[in-house]
Amino acid sequence: MTIRTLLIANRGEIACRIARTARRLGIRTIAVYSEADADSLHVASCDEAWPIGAAPARDSYLRGDVILDVAKRAGADAIHPGYGFLSENAAFAKACAKAGIIFVGPPASAIEAMGSKSAAKQLIEKARVPLVPGYHGDKQDAAFLERQANRIGYPVLIKDSAGGGGKGMKVVEQPADFAAQLASAKREAAASFGDEQMLIEKYLIRPRHIEIQIFADSHGNCVSLFERDCSVQRRHQKVIEEAPAPGMTEARRREMGDAAVAAAKAISYVGAGTVEFIVDAGGDFFFMEMNTRLQVEHPVTEAITGLDLVEWQLHVAAGEPLPLAQQDLGINGHAFEARLYAEDPSRDFVPQTGRLAALRFPDAGVRIDTGVREGDTVSVHYDPMIAKLIVHGADRAQALDRLSLALEATKIAGLATNIGFLAALARHPAFAAGDVHTGFIGEHEADLLPPARPAEDTHLALAALAFMADRKRQAEDSAARSGDPSSPWNRVDGWRLNDDAHHSLRFRDGEDERVVTLHFRRNGFVLDLPGGSVPAQLLADENGDMIVTLDGVRRTATVIRDGLDYWVLPGAGQPNRRLSLIDPVLEAEAMAEGAGARFTAPMPGKIVQVLITAGAKGAKGAALIVMEAMKMEHTIAAPADGTVAELHYGTGDLVEEGAELLRFEAAKG
Repeated sequence: MTIRTLLIANRGEIACRIARTARRLGIRTIAVYSEADADSLHVASCDEAWPIGAAPARDSYLRGDVILDVAKRAGADAIHPGYGFLSENAAFAKACAKAGIIFVGPPASAIEAMGSKSAAKQLIEKARVPLVPGYHGDKQDAAFLERQANRIGYPVLIKDSAGGGGKGMKVVEQPADFAAQLASAKREAAASFGDEQMLIEKYLIRPRHIEIQIFADSHGNCVSLFERDCSVQRRHQKVIEEAPAPGMTEARRREMGDAAVAAAKAISYVGAGTVEFIVDAGGDFFFMEMNTRLQVEHPVTEAITGLDLVEWQLHVAAGEPLPLAQQDLGINGHAFEARLYAEDPSRDFVPQTGRLAALRFPDAGVRIDTGVREGDTVSVHYDPMIAKLIVHGADRAQALDRLSLALEATKIAGLATNIGFLAALARHPAFAAGDVHTGFIGEHEADLLPPARPAEDTHLALAALAFMADRKRQAEDSAARSGDPSSPWNRVDGWRLNDDAHHSLRFRDGEDERVVTLHFRRNGFVLDLPGGSVPAQLLADENGDMIVTLDGVRRTATVIRDGLDYWVLPGAGQPNRRLSLIDPVLEAEAMAEGAGARFTAPMPGKIVQVLITAGAKGAKGAALIVMEAMKMEHTIAAPADGTVAELHYGTGDLVEEGAELLRFEAAKG
């Protein structure tokens, strides 16, 4: 292999994953990093690391000229672009070739051929690969596109020609919504890809999203590494992927594999790629797009084939033939991948930012691909994926059981995530039965996203016991530093001079307040909870991992304290919960300041549209402001009929999380 030094032109979990394979092959690795990533895991994973610019991707990870300059100065033989950023940038691939540096990916001609979804579909149609009915041309006048949608018939899917990952993609149910959704899709596409060309397709009901992993070399060989089912999605982005696809017959697998290979050969493809198909309820499949890069979900293919796809990429990029032929490939067992995101499923999966107060994964039975560590910050500048959990089993049932156990054993705190949602999805009977389709989450929303309920007594009890564990540690530290360690004032056993031995703790539970009264007893406590009083003991506590008894039942749990927040992870299939201890002093200060009806930014971002003026009236549900954050648009709507009393930001303004956007006064009566 001629690759001795590899520059990884990416960040996060994919950069760490590439570095892992390169290290095993004895290849020296070079990381690049933005100002926001100076202390990141991918920097620590490589042999050396070079700064490339400011935090926004356009000023760092998308600066192909800067990255190529680093590669030259660092003596890199090759550049691996990972996925996202420059991975499907034909101009960057050409620049690498011109500089005499290997681009670990397909030739620029193949990227260009598939870079435009509309042009790709015209080309693929000539290769006799079936297409979804739609418009894939260059004419982009809004009125013309609307006429095409009317011709195809609703519902239709608006999709950016150059995009992916659900960005610049909108489902339109009725003609009246087309213009607004088209404008929104174009804004998202421009922000994410610098491209506003759209295509229109018939939106299929209850379809499945099945993709074929292909691999080709420069010697004319091309193979299918079988399929992945990526049907379970939210915001058109994948949530859980699996391989092989449930219910797939050998005949259909060969048919789809042959179609994918034909598509790759039609553009003289080289390297790893994915041909994505949409499959209707009758089993007919249609070409959607081809991703000319490694995919986020590639680990499930690795799990069932026993291959390292990054190693294959490096061999092929070095000019070597594929290590195996089609007849040498086979499927072993079943695999799942769950994507752990910093997002709030209860708020339409809105991305979250903040510090990871805790991030602890199971020690065995699961592969973890991550680019962050406990204590790291999830930034507004990049995709909010925290990690991928990958499991493998002898069959689908065993693999799914292992996925459920891995999700339940994962401990994460500090910001809202989808961990509970993923666990509920993995346990859902319809998912277990393999009845998956792209509308699965919406169809089972009542089960997967139930209305918020008050914290259970178990959560409150564990938070109260964690509070006492903290107090005990603080008292022990104070006593050790004092001149009188045996003083009764250093005790936390409830001793009071002429007073009842108890604590009353107030916790914020969402919008509500919960009170736990903790009475001291010789062998522990009695806790007054909303559901009644129970005896309790705190037997052990180390780094938040607790052993307690509640009403005589011994159990283990984890409670992570982050400031005044207690993140309660009870285990045993119970949901995680954040309870915030109410500090009387801080509460009094807040009340003194006064509070009015106000709208705050749910995350850091940019105002892309202001749809109302100060003093204007708005009806309930009317859009007031549109924000762009983490490459997705989020609309702030009126909660009731009322008036915008104050407007604090305009179009183009950058806002921090929690910033007051406007002040809204609901109509009386």
